[in-house]
Amino acid sequence: MAKAKDNTGKATVTVEQIGSAARRPKDQHDTLLGLGLKRMHRQSTLIDTPEVRGMIKKVSHLVRVVE
Repeated sequence: MAKAKDNTGKATVTVEQIGSAARRPKDQHDTLLGLGLKRMHRQSTLIDTPEVRGMIKKVSHLVRVVE
């Protein structure tokens, strides 16, 4: 996973949506929204926590971690 530091010194991870949420189960669509991703090729930078890592793992076929 990409690890950078934000202004508070916490590790962050940037994810990009590479797969469409269309025709996916509602829980996967909601997970993408929780990651801050609504459209293809959009990126979101989040604080790297176990919860965020679990969300990324759940929709790993729809997102990629940006280095």
